[in-house]
Amino acid sequence: MAKHIFVTGGVVSSLGKGLTCASIGMILEQRGLRVRLQKFDPYINVDPGTMSPYQHGEVYVLDDGSETDLDLGHYERFTHAPLTKDCNFTTGKIYLSVIQKEREGRFYEGKTVQVIPHVTDEIKSAIHRLATDDVDVVITEIGGTVGDIESLPFLEAIRQFALDVGRENCLYIHLTLVPYLKAAGELKTKPTQHSVGALRQIGIQPDVLICRTEHSISEDDKDKIALFCNLEKKAVIEERDRQYSIYEVPVSLVKNGLDNLLVKRLGLKAGPLDLTAWTEMVDRIVNPKQEVRIAVVGKYMKHRDSYKSVYEALDHAGIAHRARVSVVRVEAEEVSTRGADALLGGVDGILVPGGFGMRGIEGKIEAIRYARTNGIPYFGICLGMQTAVVEFARSVLGLEDANSTEFEKDCEHPVIALMEEQQGVTERGGTMRLGAWPCSLEPGSLARAAYGVDQISERHRHRYEFNNKYRDAFEQAGLIASGKSPDGQIVEIVELADHPWFLAVQFHPEFKSKPTEAHPLFREFVAAALKRREAGRTAAGADREAKVTAS
Repeated sequence: MAKHIFVTGGVVSSLGKGLTCASIGMILEQRGLRVRLQKFDPYINVDPGTMSPYQHGEVYVLDDGSETDLDLGHYERFTHAPLTKDCNFTTGKIYLSVIQKEREGRFYEGKTVQVIPHVTDEIKSAIHRLATDDVDVVITEIGGTVGDIESLPFLEAIRQFALDVGRENCLYIHLTLVPYLKAAGELKTKPTQHSVGALRQIGIQPDVLICRTEHSISEDDKDKIALFCNLEKKAVIEERDRQYSIYEVPVSLVKNGLDNLLVKRLGLKAGPLDLTAWTEMVDRIVNPKQEVRIAVVGKYMKHRDSYKSVYEALDHAGIAHRARVSVVRVEAEEVSTRGADALLGGVDGILVPGGFGMRGIEGKIEAIRYARTNGIPYFGICLGMQTAVVEFARSVLGLEDANSTEFEKDCEHPVIALMEEQQGVTERGGTMRLGAWPCSLEPGSLARAAYGVDQISERHRHRYEFNNKYRDAFEQAGLIASGKSPDGQIVEIVELADHPWFLAVQFHPEFKSKPTEAHPLFREFVAAALKRREAGRTAAGADREAKVTAS
């Protein structure tokens, strides 16, 4: 029987439950155990696909086309656990399933459908789906904060779950905050006590407390927390804020004894722990040998998590080159008002990520023109590819009215147009071209050189595509379709032949990057940016030497 770890959060939101779950999964994998991870989100949306990036952050897409919470990105970056649609459930998804069963009339046998037992049974069923014969540990994250009314059905379900499978097969971890009051000069444990008290009122006694803190927790404070929260002192785990990177978290948890505690409490048949490769990767982050500046020109820059996977993938590329990637966040609209040179001057590479809607499009196009004409390495993703196509059509092909039909339905030159299968689609949730699709690469291209194979599979999330009516004109002018669907009908990658490094993709490569294995395109993009930076240094040094010689 698979063992279960349930992770809840208290005191405040955004404590990092997703990172904690991912770190636990990684540690257990490194001890030879097979893990699966899932998250329950308390909001009523069926999935995050229709939610604003300003409110929710990025939408993370899986191979099977599921649009999920961004925490699943952490799960994939830290572990090798396969993720599917069964790894992310919202209140809306749970209730939709219950209502559909009620409407069919054959599941509930005429009973009154209620939160208990029908909704909680649906939640428990979702947990059981991951507990297959090839899994040792299922880690389930409960979104929200203990005390929120929205989370109550999920907390009740995991309380019942231990009664169903046996308390010895379940372990409850509560992630909480131990704040530091500067005026008093001390840590305060009372919020943690209250949070655990609220959880115990629901009927859940935590087995482990992971305490987020800015300062080390004293032995006296650990004694107090353990006493008032009904725990052994060794089950109070300190998780201090990391100085350099989130990838330090698993190492910190191991130093505080969490892996041994979990293995012993659940009776897991685990092997020895080997974090050698992981700590070597962390050392590359802590001790970089060079630095590179990359401008990310986006339209959702006010919310840091809107492009979470893009930032992480850039960091991974930096790790591969033992370089610190300094990201310059540029609001696309400002490029239109202040000018590209003012905002992008001095950067070593420019990346334009995905997005929807007209706002900021002209700023993105101006940034792309700046990269193309100044020989600055450019990487476009999804909308970043579409705007690169529009810019090239206007500036090089002379098609002044070129645009995407997303932004101008009746434009004269629709170089980006709605996909044929999207014609007539009215519902917005889960109806785009989603998930993993194959792509064939052209021999001799930048893309082929980066991947090192002829065919790849990448994840998509879009409705619009390159208009093939213009393909010949583009290729004759130098913008090559270097990646296409196997039938040749969908352009997936475009690149410039006469540029140091200019490549744009219709898919989202950031979703398949890991800290221990940078995505090939991000790796090569950062390599090109480092090359430009080094060339600039060499030129500057030669110029200084010439001036000294002349004087």
